[in-house]
Amino acid sequence: MPGTPELLVIFLLVLVLFGPDKLPELAKQIGKGMRELRRASSDLKRQLNLTDDD
Repeated sequence: MPGTPELLVIFLLVLVLFGPDKLPELAKQIGKGMRELRRASSDLKRQLNLTDDD
């Protein structure tokens, strides 16, 4: 897990690359992607548990 200095450098790099206007939209897209990944992961786990019982 990155520490505070590393997170600060990453944030500043993203700020320089995308600009302050695009940060909220970028954060929203990242949030959507993480939600979809969690949903797909739980669906896969659920299906694997169903097939293990057979």
